[in-house]
Amino acid sequence: MAALAREPYRFRALQRAVEGISQRMLTLTLQRSERDGLITRTVVDLRPPRVECALTATGQSLTVPLRSLADWAEEHRGAIAASRAR
Repeated sequence: MAALAREPYRFRALQRAVEGISQRMLTLTLQRSERDGLITRTVVDLRPPRVECALTATGQSLTVPLRSLADWAEEHRGAIAASRAR
C-alpha cells in the first residue's frame, strides 16, 4: 500500500519496491486487495502483456491511518525490541 500510495506500479517494479516479498505472496495480496476494492489491476495489451496496479479512492483513504501506524511502530521500535529481548 505504501509503495502504491506514491504512484501506480507494474507488477515486477512493485515486487522490487517491496523488499523480501515473494511473487506468490505479492500476487495473493494484490488479488485480495483488488477484491476488497483497495486497488485496481489493469492489463496493458503489449508484448509481453503488462499489469499495472494503482490504489482506488478507498485504497488512498487507507494511506493516512497506515502512515500513522508506521510512525507509531518506528517511535516504539526500541521498546518493542527490548521487550522481545526480555
